[in-house]
Order: sequence, then structure tokens, then C-alpha cells
Amino acid sequence: MASPSIGWIGAGRMGAALVRRLCAAGYDVAVYNRTRAKAEGLGATVVDRPVDLAGRDIVFTMVAASADLEQVTSGEHGLLTDPETAPRVVIDSSTVSEEASAAVRMAARKRGSELLAAPVSGNPKVVAAGRLTLAVSGPRPVFDEVEPVLRVLGRGVTYVGEDEVARLVKIAHNVFLGVVIQSLSEITVLAEKGGVSRAAFLEFLNDSVLGSVFTRYKSPALVNLDFTPTFTMPLLRKDFDLGLAAARSLEAPMPVASAVAQLVASAVGAGHTEEDFAALVLEQARRAGLELEPEGVSVDDGLTPDE
Repeated sequence: MASPSIGWIGAGRMGAALVRRLCAAGYDVAVYNRTRAKAEGLGATVVDRPVDLAGRDIVFTMVAASADLEQVTSGEHGLLTDPETAPRVVIDSSTVSEEASAAVRMAARKRGSELLAAPVSGNPKVVAAGRLTLAVSGPRPVFDEVEPVLRVLGRGVTYVGEDEVARLVKIAHNVFLGVVIQSLSEITVLAEKGGVSRAAFLEFLNDSVLGSVFTRYKSPALVNLDFTPTFTMPLLRKDFDLGLAAARSLEAPMPVASAVAQLVASAVGAGHTEEDFAALVLEQARRAGLELEPEGVSVDDGLTPDE
């Protein structure tokens, strides 16, 4: 597909960062967002309704939940409701259930469109650094056709199979994300209670074989208690719900994930709803009898934007 026209539905923090990459790569992009002001200033044309993107070659969707995806595709003024035209390819990068994805796939095929499930791993800073990764499922020929566009979004694009299997890959990824941040919070609080600063402990960890891109870019939040949201606790709780539902369906016990899911739910109940999910460290410290203070140390997050 040569220079396809692109539509984008959902210009939140992640969506906006990805739209900027597409525009910077020279693609003709039009955007719909429920709050129009958030879609302005991205370098793309702004439209008033999802259906206004129906004439585009490829339309990405990136919304918060299953119900939102169904609404922007098949609801009132939805992308697939124009009786005359529909996109050739719909690429959904939301984290939604397999059931919702299958329903949208069926609705798209009725209109002559193909759906690729393409959930992503990263946050806006990861996008800016060119380190976003995507897991993609759906018809292989369709993936092959649009892969050049997907590769504009980040450094890793993995085709994982047919139909909705990318949803399970993403949900498993996000469950692991929650387990890792909880475990990282526990050992960081343990070290601090034993007299080691969070900055020193995390510097050591990040330089060890156990350090990762994730532990490094979460270190500034844990050290300086800046919980500007990249991914909120309620969204993490939603993904644990989806992951544990999949585990029950597939008879795959996840005892560690089940325990962390309760801690995430407890953090939501404690009011951590607008902060980044790294705020789990505050609840862990509270249980340990510590009141954390920002350390005021400059910490490298390991993310350097690509040139």
C-alpha cells in the first residue's frame, strides 16, 4: 500500500504521541477524539465524528475499554456506520477483551474491512524514544500489507497469529507489568527500611542482570515520587480482571497475579485513581510503616529519543 491515508480514533496521551510519529513520517492523518481540543495541534486534520474517517485507507483505534471500542466502531456515527464506504483496514491498539475484539472484527468484515488487533507496549515517553513495541494478530496478508505503517510507530512489530491472539499477548504483558512493579516496590521499600536510599538501591538493581528498560524508566518515579500518570491504577485493575478471566477460561492458575490483583484493587480503594500505577510503592511503604519522601535525586530513566 503506497502512501495510504490514515485515520486515528482516540488522541489520549498514547494516541497523541503516535499520531505525531505518523505525521512526522509524512502520512496524511485525520484524527477523531471525543474531546476535540486534545486532537488539535498534532499536525493532523481533526474531524467531528468517527464516521468521518470511513473513507480513509487505514484507521487506527486506541480507546480505553471494550465498550468504547464498540461505540466508536458500530455505535451512533461510528466508523463502520457509513452505508457507502468503510476503511480497507482497521487496526485496533486498545487493550480490550477477546470477545469485544471478535465482535468488532465481525462488524468490520460485514462492511468489507479487515481488522488487525495491534495492542502496544509502552507509554508516551517510550513512543518518543522510538521504543514502542506492538503485538499484531489477524489475517497475515493484511499484516504484510500494512507492516511498513506499523513500523513507523516503534522499534518492534511482532505478528503473533490469527484472530484475537494479540489480545491475550497484551493482557499477559500487562499482568506481568503489574506483578513486576509490585515486586519492585516491595524490594525497594525493604531496602529503604534497612537504611538504603531508593536511588542507591535502584541504581544497583538497574546495573545488574535483573535491571531492565522497565525498571530503569520507573526508577525516577520511585525515587522522587512523581506519579504523573502514564498508566493509571484503574486501567491496570481492568487488565488484571481480563487476565484472570482468561486464566479461568483456559484453566491456567496464576496465584502470584491473583495476589497482586488484590493489592491493585486495594490501591484503587485507597484513592490512587489518577496517579501512575507506580504509586503502588506508597501503599507498600504504608504497610511497612514507612512514610516516603521524595529524595530529590536526578535519576536517568534510560530513555533517549531516537534521532
